[in-house]
Parts: sequence; structure tokens; C-alpha cells
Amino acid sequence: MAGPVTPPGSPPGPETAGTKPAPAPVSTWPMWALGLVLLVDSTDQSIVRGLITPLKQAFHIGDAAIGVLTSAFILVNGLVTVPAGYLADRWHRTRTIGHTIVAWSGLTALGAAAPNFPSLVALRGALGFGQAITEPSAASLLSDYYPTEQRGRAFAIQQIMMIAGFGLGVGLGGAVGATLGWRWAFLLIGGPSTLVALLAYRLKEPKRGAGDRMHVGIVDDPDLGEEPVHQPLFTEGFGTFLREMAQGLRADLRTIWSITTMRFALIGVSALLFTITAVGTWLPQFYERQLHVANGRAEGYVAVMVILGGVPGILLGGRFADRYAARVRGARVAIPAYCIIVGATCFAISWMRLPFAPAFVLEILGFFVITMAIPGLRAGLSDAVPANLRGAGFGAFNLVSVVFGGALAPLIVSVLSQSFGNNLRTAFLIIIPPVYLGAYILLRAREHLEADAAKIFQAVLSAMQEQQARDQQAGAVGAQDDASHQ
Repeated sequence: MAGPVTPPGSPPGPETAGTKPAPAPVSTWPMWALGLVLLVDSTDQSIVRGLITPLKQAFHIGDAAIGVLTSAFILVNGLVTVPAGYLADRWHRTRTIGHTIVAWSGLTALGAAAPNFPSLVALRGALGFGQAITEPSAASLLSDYYPTEQRGRAFAIQQIMMIAGFGLGVGLGGAVGATLGWRWAFLLIGGPSTLVALLAYRLKEPKRGAGDRMHVGIVDDPDLGEEPVHQPLFTEGFGTFLREMAQGLRADLRTIWSITTMRFALIGVSALLFTITAVGTWLPQFYERQLHVANGRAEGYVAVMVILGGVPGILLGGRFADRYAARVRGARVAIPAYCIIVGATCFAISWMRLPFAPAFVLEILGFFVITMAIPGLRAGLSDAVPANLRGAGFGAFNLVSVVFGGALAPLIVSVLSQSFGNNLRTAFLIIIPPVYLGAYILLRAREHLEADAAKIFQAVLSAMQEQQARDQQAGAVGAQDDASHQ
């Protein structure tokens, strides 16, 4: 069996150096398949950001209405995500993801037939359940597929696909909306998602905590474990199910809130998502209004910024998350905090009445640095939350980031813009200071990450030792029985 293990974020001491087995090789197939789930989800979610101008012209609405449209999606996401995380800890995750993708593909296509703006808001709001359900399940799966040493890379691949989907959604929305109209944009994005659902159905369901056991040298089986048997959800009636879920959620969230790292990290994550969502929603309009870029081209520039800045930023962030986890104290929250500060500063400078070219270069750099924070944060949270609560943990992560980050950001920017004569430059500059505060609070989580992660792996080792003791006791009893029969 495996020897002692060093908690993530701590360099090995002399008594443990060399005793920890090398992590078992794990297929990259799950991280790419789950990344494609986020790709189609993010593309679908972001397409409205590329359709702002044609939607405003079609429905004769202003910035505030667009803020309501984008926030409706995100608010539903926030309401659903914690119960979805609860189910992810108790039900079949890969099957849940597949079912959800099929459902949201149909709703996206229905958006093309919306007869008026309120019906479009209702349909886009209903779509908020998509990422709310897939996100906790996918994050929990990645934590079980991969040991701690490989989680930074796994989350990086997943988040690269999400960033690519963001850019693809904005770019496709702008290009298709400017040429064929906004209804065609919704129709074209719905079809490819069903192919990704088939990939999700083919993924195997790993046992809970498989990645943590791999970290200490235990592999459940070569195929990441057999698919567990799950009982139907409503065997005792829907009302009983809801009562049990409410009780379970309260208990799960109390446990999660007791993890010190989570309390600090959730605030920092809100700051990160606030920045990305606010800028991502309104940056094309900023280019059109303040920098006089043509509609269609503005969305294309944002797509280029997301791809050129986000993809290498997440790749490098994933590498840093794995390389420095055992070298820098609390690296998986400290490095993201510094990235948020530097990236937000690049954006703030770009809004200081600069011409388009230098502003665009600064924003690519800012997006590159900010997205470096994403893999480390997600890997750090998976390190700090026990395997049986990771669905609820990522659900809480999603709820806070959605409500305080994503949902409020488009609305706040739209109200500020209208208050200052449709001046997005002023609105952007006003929202920057709270981001620095969130990054500072996130930085404080480094004081607690190692201790919280160590508790999880100590529990794994204790379970191993208890199992060894039971096996030895059973062997001794068997030997005594054999002796008594001779």
C-alpha cells in the first residue's frame, strides 16, 4: 500500500520524500469530452452578446432591456445550481450531463421562434438550467478522474473550451446576426450540441474519491471504476424527495461553509466572474460606441481577444496550478489573486481614452492574465472540498459567482452606462475598484488551503489504514479457522 503523503501545497519533508508513489497515468479523453460540454454551453450562453445590436433594432429596446435578457439566463442558473450540485453528489453524473444537453439544444432552437421580447427573455431564462446542471457534475467528475497532481491541467482543458465557446458565441452571433438575422443565429447553434451529448453518454462514471485515492497510490481499477448503481430519485414520492433534498442541502452547505478556504475563495471568485461577465457582455458595444468600430467587426474583435488571450492564459494557468502547488504556499489561490489584480489593471488602462489599437492590445494582455486564474481556482477548490461534497461545493461556487458576479454585472454596467449618457467607458471604470477588493480577499485564502486539503488526504489515509486493519483481522480469523480444522 502507499506510504505517507504530503498535502498539496506543501513541499515533501525528509520523512516523506520518495515514499509517495508516482500518479497513475490517466487518459485525457474525459477532460476533452467534458471540455466539449462547456464549449457548446458557453457558445449558446454567449451568442446573445454578439446579437445586441440586431436585437435592439428588432425589438426597439435599450441597454437596460439587454441587461435583463442576459441576467435572466444567469439568475436561473444561480437558482438551479446548488440543488444540481446536491444531485451530482448522489446521482449518475455523466447521464445527467447528456440529458441536460439534449434538453437545452431544443430550447435554444425555440428561441429563434420567439414572437416578442418577453418570450425571448423567458426562453433564455429557462436555458439557465443548462450550465447550472452540467457544471457541478463536470467539475465533480474531473476531480474523480484525475489525481491532485493533474487537476490543474484537467481544469485548464475544460476551461479553455469554455473560453473558446465564449469567443465563438460572440463571433458567430455578430457575424450571423449582421448577415442572416438573429433568428438564424439561434437555429445554427442548437444542432451541434446533440453530438456532444452522445460523447457524454459514453463516459464512464468513476467512483467517488477515485482521484484522491490515486493521489496516494490507489487505483480503483484500470477503467476508473465500474459505473455505480443509483436508485431512482422519486421512489417515495416527489414531496418526500424535495424534503430530503432540502435537509441534505442545508447539511452540505453548512459543511462547505465551515471550510475556511471556501469562504474566502467564493468572494474572490465573484470578483473574477464579475469582471469577465461585465466586460464580455458590453465590450463589443464599447468598441462600437466609444471606438467607432462597425457592428459585426466589433464582435469579431472580441472573439479574437478571447481566443488569443484566453486560450494561452488558461493553458499557462493550468501549468502553474500543477507546477507550483507544492512549491508556493497556497499557490492555487494566491496566483489567481495576483492574476486578477494585474489583469484588471490592464483593462482599466485600456479604457483611459486610448485609440483602438493600443487599447485592444492591452485588453488581450489583460484577458490573458485574468484567465490564468481560472484553472488554479478550480483545482484549489477541488483540493479543499471532500469528494462526496464536490458537486454541492461547485454548486455553491457557481451560485455565488453567478449571482454576485455574472447576474449583476451586465445589469449594473447597463444602468451605469445609461446614467452617464450611454458612456460605457465611465461604467467600466466605476466597476474596477470592487474587483481589487475581491482579489485581496481571495489572497487571504492561501493561509488556509493547505490545512483544508490535508484534512481530505488524512481522511483517505485513515480509511486505507482501517481497511488494512480489517483485512488483517479477517486474515487472522481465517488462519485460526484453518488451524482449528486441521
